[in-house]
Amino acid sequence: MELKTSVSLAGVELKNPVMVASGTFGSGAEYSEFVDLNQLGAVVTKGVANVPWPGNPTPRIAETHGGMLNAIGLQNPGIDVFVERDIPFLQKYDTKVIVNVCGKTTEDYLEVVERLADEPVDMLEINISCPNVKEGGIAFGQDPKAVEAITKAVKAKAKQPVIMKLSPNVTDITVMAKAAEAGGADVLSLINTLTGMKIDINRQCFAIANKTGGMSGPAVKPIALRMVYQVANAVSVPIIGMGGISNAEDAMEFILAGATAVSIGTANFYNPYATVETVKGIEEYMRKHNCSDINELIGIVK
Repeated sequence: MELKTSVSLAGVELKNPVMVASGTFGSGAEYSEFVDLNQLGAVVTKGVANVPWPGNPTPRIAETHGGMLNAIGLQNPGIDVFVERDIPFLQKYDTKVIVNVCGKTTEDYLEVVERLADEPVDMLEINISCPNVKEGGIAFGQDPKAVEAITKAVKAKAKQPVIMKLSPNVTDITVMAKAAEAGGADVLSLINTLTGMKIDINRQCFAIANKTGGMSGPAVKPIALRMVYQVANAVSVPIIGMGGISNAEDAMEFILAGATAVSIGTANFYNPYATVETVKGIEEYMRKHNCSDINELIGIVK
């Protein structure tokens, strides 16, 4: 049986639904000795800002039961280095390139979006879990009016389709999803990390210098899956599901719940082959269930 694993996100066709979650794969170079990037549906880069960001003080990573906390603080060398170094590297591979964009003000985001307008990248993923410095530090993604406004602003400048990455640290994620859709988002990705904390009882201090960090890994999967299902049934744009996906079984849960594509994040740290193994595992699942087209499985669990 010939399998059709390709999926479409706002007119951008991925050879399969498997991509990497931003911040867990660098911009591909670090993992290229383990993973044939040509086998992935897309590579999602680490967050890129208009200027270099130093990130948070160390320690900024801590292991937890079933996952990890990180407070890297979106450390990145900025758009200039990204354009000169990372884009040429990714151009060597037959995979879609999605650039994650971060900022502290709307103007920060727009500066990066405009710089990328004529670059060979396929889509933009807008990280609205960043703290909005003009609004007292609350994340853009925690206020529906801010979500709609920044989506509209980005869409007005972007040449590529726009993915809005939703924060789970809200009362009702469908409200944020609808706000992003109203602002013109082409695709939604969810979830970003959940806010968590760990205390070192022996040193009697916080395990990470920032006190709180983003929780990711297998422990968040049931929450992420529930949110993807809710959003898939609340909006009409495609969804990229993520949160604790480490293998094909996890990926298929998200696809059956309504995700068109999936991102693998934390699993890359303990199994660099997780992405390519998931691609093969999805194909095996399709054969086992006599399904020739992955699109026939998207959102069939209601």
